[in-house]
Amino acid sequence: MTASTNPPIAEGQASIRYLYLITLVAAVGGFLFGYDLSLISGAIIFLKTEWNLSPFWLGAVTGSAILGCPFGPLAGAWLADRFGRNKTLIFASVLFIASAVGCALALGVWDFSFWRFVGGVGVGLASTISPMYIAEVSPALLRGRLVVINQLAIVIGLSLSVYVTYLFSFGGHWRWMFATMALPAAAFLSGLFLLPRSPRWLAARGHDAEALQVLTTINGREQAEREMREIRTELGEASGGFRELFAPGVRLAVLIGVVIMIFQQINGVNMILLYAPTIFMEAGISKAPDAILNSVYLMSWITLCTIVAFWLTARFGRRPILIWGTIAMAAGHVLMFLRFTYSLPPLVTLAGMFVAAGAFTLTLAPLGWVILSEIFPNRVRNKAMSLATMLMFTASYITVNLFPMVLDKFKGAYGNPGGTFLIFAGICLACSLFVWRMLPETKDKTLEEIGGHWLHLDQRK
Repeated sequence: MTASTNPPIAEGQASIRYLYLITLVAAVGGFLFGYDLSLISGAIIFLKTEWNLSPFWLGAVTGSAILGCPFGPLAGAWLADRFGRNKTLIFASVLFIASAVGCALALGVWDFSFWRFVGGVGVGLASTISPMYIAEVSPALLRGRLVVINQLAIVIGLSLSVYVTYLFSFGGHWRWMFATMALPAAAFLSGLFLLPRSPRWLAARGHDAEALQVLTTINGREQAEREMREIRTELGEASGGFRELFAPGVRLAVLIGVVIMIFQQINGVNMILLYAPTIFMEAGISKAPDAILNSVYLMSWITLCTIVAFWLTARFGRRPILIWGTIAMAAGHVLMFLRFTYSLPPLVTLAGMFVAAGAFTLTLAPLGWVILSEIFPNRVRNKAMSLATMLMFTASYITVNLFPMVLDKFKGAYGNPGGTFLIFAGICLACSLFVWRMLPETKDKTLEEIGGHWLHLDQRK
């Protein structure tokens, strides 16, 4: 979108309404991220029976979309720099539509997995570019809350997909579950043509006038000019190549971003959400629709927690939220361990899930993306986010594939899968320790102030 298509504003006037509008459009990418990856949780019950899947193939089919996810950030690193954030998201939306149609018409496990892989590439692109775009158009004081909108969209996508799979579970119509994804993907494609281009990307490409107009529309003239000066100063200090990711100061930021995002995927809560119906059936619920219905309750809970996360992010710093949140997640996993180990009532399963999933969606789930979108200098943000997201999805793919096999091993050795959740509790506590030791506080700082912190560390080396 060119500068001429931005809505006219008076000199010095900011438009918060406009900012929220473009944030909501960009966040549809997050919605599709959650919707696409969660569809399999209900469908896998029917696919397991129809295709007689072993524990290995159960993990392989479930993880086929996640296998494609790391390729999205790899492509996005080049696409977002070369063509801009908007056009990269347009490409992602096309992949979502193709995946929806392909999965609905799949004849067997191989072509189904291929089209899930295609959708996964779209997820990888959207999960990197949507929060990046939102962070790059947001004022410092609103950035955390606006990036959390993307996380809320992910959770709404997760929740809505569970409702959809529940409705189509009567009769086992799993093909229609995947076909429904084409509708929000088409809406996303249409909305993307209304977005302005990222002011940080425009400045990096030398389009200063258009960048200033976008910033003025959002922040008002005075703040826009101040931010523009900071952007130009930082762009002048950094080379922006992949090699700079390993410079002394930036290297530490990359390490923190990568580790936080890997912890976000291997802490066990995503496995609880992805395999929720399967876990409920392990806990004694025999009918597939009933197992999926219990997942509906869980998804409604995490949607509520994500809404509360808006207040939490605005009120408290990133560090204390993450430290206490990961400790609470560990407590939820311990409840799951006790339920399976000592054959406690099935209600304890739901309680453990509620504690772990609630703590996750209040803290690490939204703040992982907030930190990833704000912690890097402008010129390397796209490359650093792409690298971190690629490694995040790689870790997620490994975890998704291992999870059913680890459950099966513990069940075979001890008669129950409880030990799996004790491992996840240890991972959550390790994340808490890492945040306490390594993560600086970034709340209410501009992107340029945060980027300057790492560049100054580099200069002191």
